[in-house]
Amino acid sequence: MSAPARTGLLGRVDGYFEITERGSTFAQEIRGGLTTFFTMAYIVVLNPLIIGTVADGQGNFLGGVSSPEEAIPLVAAATALIAGLLSILMGVWARFPLAMAAGLGINAFLAYGIASREGMSWPEAMGFVVIEGIVITVLVLSGFRKAVFAAVPAFLKQAIAVGIGLFLAFLGLADAGIVTAGSGTLVQFGQGGYISTWPMVVFFIGLITAIVLMVKKVRGALLISIVVATVAAVVVEAVAGLGRAGAENPGGWANMVPTLGDEVVSVPDFSLIGQVDIFGGFTSLPVLTALLLIFSLLITDFFDTMGTMTAVGAEAGLNDKDGNPPRAQQVLLVDSIGAAAGGLGSVSSNTSYVESAAGVGDGARTGLAPVVTGVAFLLSTFLTPLYALVPFEAAGPVLVVVGFLMVSQIAGLDWKDDRIAIPAFLTFIVMPFGYSISAGIGVGFISFVIIQIATGGARKVHPLMWGAAAAFVVYFALGPIMDAVA
Repeated sequence: MSAPARTGLLGRVDGYFEITERGSTFAQEIRGGLTTFFTMAYIVVLNPLIIGTVADGQGNFLGGVSSPEEAIPLVAAATALIAGLLSILMGVWARFPLAMAAGLGINAFLAYGIASREGMSWPEAMGFVVIEGIVITVLVLSGFRKAVFAAVPAFLKQAIAVGIGLFLAFLGLADAGIVTAGSGTLVQFGQGGYISTWPMVVFFIGLITAIVLMVKKVRGALLISIVVATVAAVVVEAVAGLGRAGAENPGGWANMVPTLGDEVVSVPDFSLIGQVDIFGGFTSLPVLTALLLIFSLLITDFFDTMGTMTAVGAEAGLNDKDGNPPRAQQVLLVDSIGAAAGGLGSVSSNTSYVESAAGVGDGARTGLAPVVTGVAFLLSTFLTPLYALVPFEAAGPVLVVVGFLMVSQIAGLDWKDDRIAIPAFLTFIVMPFGYSISAGIGVGFISFVIIQIATGGARKVHPLMWGAAAAFVVYFALGPIMDAVA
């Protein structure tokens, strides 16, 4: 497809998003945006299962309802709505190929670590999210958040990208049931070391399709692999009727069952929006405990996005020589607004999604891609049965392939210098093994500072790196601290 002339509507859109300038095309951006959507769409199903099924400290579920069955559709509709609006905002304002949605990990901590505490309510828990979002937005507007980002050494940014690649690959394998908890071992391949279920076969159909198409340089390889694997999953489910996996059904689908119900279109219920009590949590919990919980949310949001935008920017070839993506301030600001918006929408803090790298791997280079992703999320509020067709087994192969693409940056690290190699190594092994991007960044920061002190390089450490390392020391000790003050 030839690049559009810089005239007319298409020309203005091209110029605004710098599509031609970044070596992309409208087709690439649309394809990349859809690929990102399909790799993220699981959150509209998964977020309700995490925060919609946990009662708060007063015995109520989100929306003030009495059962998960009532809460889940409310959470699903609000999750898709907020993700859609924020992804569009990221694309239009920051003009960076990064989509947003409710953050995994943060939502689990919110459900099990905050809302379920005795005396707490879901609106009060969401109030903590809004406060955290406001604080982190102020830090962005002051330039502090970007300054911390710029203070991180380039090699640590590379290590973060590698770690997120490993994390993505592990996420794809684990969500699809290819890596499972073992019997006598921490993890195992498949079931007892074997590919023994039809969902596993579907995963490898998708993985092989993606690999072959990529090697053959076929455009849209990742999106095509998702479609192929999804069609295979629908056929398998129609023939075998596997259902969802469980203790009594180990051969079922990991989460979403690829079946099309009687309804294709449904009217969403957005009544969950605005059910927030911003300051109520300070009366339900001791003030110090409330502040520590907000600090925990803040630290996770602060550093997760730094790693995500570095990794996505590197994969897109957009970062400068110091590993900084373009329009970093705008990216960080939209992400910070997402935290508060997620709280106001009662769907947990929204953050930048590393799955955006899947869209980048399929050609996305500009903010038009997350606009496409956002529109797809908005449409999905009406078309829940359609996007629910894509099981983890169909989306997981894309995450594995994107992980491979991101891990390739390991070649740029200086493995002969232990002062670089050790912090880098710790950064990218803790992310998948600890199942936390923030934990990997924290261990990398702390080890970097300690090594510099031990080798006489303390003066070379940027003051903000000292502060970031100290913040992570507190972060890692939050559990005992909160137990002590509870």
